[in-house]
Formats: sequence, C-alpha cells, structure tokens
Amino acid sequence: MNLLLIPGFWLDAASWAGVVPALEAAGHRVRALTLPGLGSVDEDRAGIGLADHIAAVVAEIDAIGAEDGPVVLVGHSGGGAIAHGAVDARPDRVAHVVYVDSGPLGDGGVINDELPVVGDEIPLPDWSVFDEADLTDLDDALRAHFRAIAIPQPARVASDKQVLHDPRRFDVPVTVIACEFPTSTLRDLIAQGHPYVAELARVHDATLVDLPTGHWPQLTRPADLGAAIVAALA
Repeated sequence: MNLLLIPGFWLDAASWAGVVPALEAAGHRVRALTLPGLGSVDEDRAGIGLADHIAAVVAEIDAIGAEDGPVVLVGHSGGGAIAHGAVDARPDRVAHVVYVDSGPLGDGGVINDELPVVGDEIPLPDWSVFDEADLTDLDDALRAHFRAIAIPQPARVASDKQVLHDPRRFDVPVTVIACEFPTSTLRDLIAQGHPYVAELARVHDATLVDLPTGHWPQLTRPADLGAAIVAALA
C-alpha cells in the first residue's frame, strides 16, 4: 500500500524515521510528509491555515495513481484532523486511516486553540503546558531531542475550523492507536455520546488498539508503533 505519514504539531517528515523501517519491511511504499510552514525554523508561517495542510495531503493523494494501489493515511495528533479533512476531500481514494493518539475532527471543530501563540506561530511550549499523560516515557534525552528538532507550528492550523462536506468519509475504515489513554476509555466515551469522540462514533468500521506510552510514540516507542501500523493494515 501507499502510506502517507502526517506528523503532528512541531514535527516534520524526519520525525517518522524510527517508524518507517517496519513499514517498508512489510512491503509498503512510504512517504513521510513535511507540511507547509514546517520546512525550517526560519520559514514564514503567516497565512498558513488548516485548509493549506489538508490541501497538501490531498495533492499527495492525487499524485498517486489509482493503478499504484490503495492509499493509507497515518495521522499523528493534530495530523489526524488533517488526515480526516483529506479523507473528506478524497473518500474514494483513501482505503484506510490510522490515527496515532488522535482521531477524526468533526465539522466546525478546531485542533487546539488554547496553545500559546507568538505572532503567526506556536513554538513548542514549555513542558508544563502538557499533561503528565502526554509526557509518559518522554525522558530527559527524548525531551531534549524533541526540542532540538521542533519547528514552530503555523498558528492558524491550530485554530481554524474544520470544514467537511462528504458523508462518504464515514465509509473509510479507521484504526485508532491509543497511547496516553486506553481504548477502554475511548469506548466508554463513545458509549456516553461524548462530543470528543462524536465524529469517530459515526465511522462505520473503526478498530481501537492500545499502545501504552505518551503522546509521541514515534519518539518513545517507534518500533512498536511501526509494528502496530503494519498489524492494522495486515
């Protein structure tokens, strides 16, 4: 299959380096993406919004010919919302979506408009901004590595509203790899009709998988994350 890896906030294509070997060993064609505004620390991020990130992923989907086989989107964190927007734009071209500690963001929702903004961007905040569950297994060395590779996020990507149109997005099978919260919690939220999982609850074929760690499994458990993605697509 053709896998497009969509990073979460502050990360570029290289952040998937520890995950890619397992995917390629399983025979998948893999392309990790660097989204607009995330090319370098010095890049201009003014005017880059959620729709621009979705459009970048849609362009990657369109570049893969139907004769080249199915397209799978793998979205981490905020990249999950971007993946879902791309599925809404191309529901007939995406065969599966894997949400890595994330999920589909419904129409009118925002990824996170509470992060501290500086001008047109959101630098990686102080660790105190995150919950303890986010930081599980992210030891001092990994925190230093993350901060060294972090690129400020275009501010509008976090606060722009998701715009969706096509109900066929619910026909695309998904796998949620749950890290900081167990799948039992997600199932309870779905059963309760919680708005946090309202869009996920409408997906016709959803599989929930546990991978206990913090919010950045591509840094804390990359090989296990790769194996989980391979298993989801087997």
